[in-house]
Amino acid sequence: MMTLTTPALLFPAISLLLLAYTNRFLTVAQVIRQLRALERNAYEQQNGKKQLISLKKRVVIIKRMQLFGVISFLLCTLSMFALFIQQELAGEVLFGVSLLLLSASLLLSLYEVALSTQALNLAVADLEQK
Repeated sequence: MMTLTTPALLFPAISLLLLAYTNRFLTVAQVIRQLRALERNAYEQQNGKKQLISLKKRVVIIKRMQLFGVISFLLCTLSMFALFIQQELAGEVLFGVSLLLLSASLLLSLYEVALSTQALNLAVADLEQK
């Protein structure tokens, strides 16, 4: 039997996760603005285009991470409500789907970190060449 406290355990974790995702989004947005403000020579423009493609992809991924995280949080809340009104099966199903969406959000986060690392490696390689 699942109690009301089981889904409540996810509340702090999901809130912190969404805060971390928002920080990642703001960081990517800042990098995009900085790239836009800089003038570059022909070589750097080509590298800048590669960075923009990567940044666009990362923005989409972060948006999906946030979407899955928010829906997970909502379903967790609905799960608690279902358990509160003694609809145990509905509460368990909602909690299970919430966990799946949270897992999807975390997997997307892992993918976005991998893309971010690749971009940083390119930047370091450019610095080493200069």
